[in-house]
Amino acid sequence: MSGTAEPAPALVLNADFRPLSYFPLSLWPWQDAVKAVFLKRVTIVSEYDRTVSSPSFEMRLPSVIALKEYVPQARKPAFTRFNVFLRDRFTCQYCGDRFPTPELTFDHVIPRSRGGRTSWDNVVTACGVCNLRKGNRMPDRAGLHPLNAPLQPSTYQLQENGRGFPPNFLHESWRDYLYWDSTLDEDV
Repeated sequence: MSGTAEPAPALVLNADFRPLSYFPLSLWPWQDAVKAVFLKRVTIVSEYDRTVSSPSFEMRLPSVIALKEYVPQARKPAFTRFNVFLRDRFTCQYCGDRFPTPELTFDHVIPRSRGGRTSWDNVVTACGVCNLRKGNRMPDRAGLHPLNAPLQPSTYQLQENGRGFPPNFLHESWRDYLYWDSTLDEDV
């Protein structure tokens, strides 16, 4: 690759030109993007100014690619610790403060020892302090009630929540595809 050794990931769009996922953002390393171009599985939508070359070929690196075949999104997201945090927007459902992922836990609203299940409708994001404070007690007994009722989110809801947490690196060529339904500022 000519130029610097900086990473040049490609934003991967589904065939409907929406990202496959927002959080984590659907990115492929440039090597995978170039391979997909040669296998004719994707269309190049936008390119970096940087190139990659071999003795007989040179091409600009793709910055945005779209799959040629639509990949249906799962209707029901997997029940994982991370998806619970994403559903709750990385916010403790007891104190309302936002925390980095390593500082979060999940809490059974109805404790398992009292018949509570580990499921979407009984687990919420909690900070360590609130989780310890609530302990093994029922919400009324602990004086801690979730700010939002725990419910199973749709894949769409998780994607929308993920849009609020952009990655550290956003190439300008990606913006039109990440925020396509955002309100545009008007010149006054």
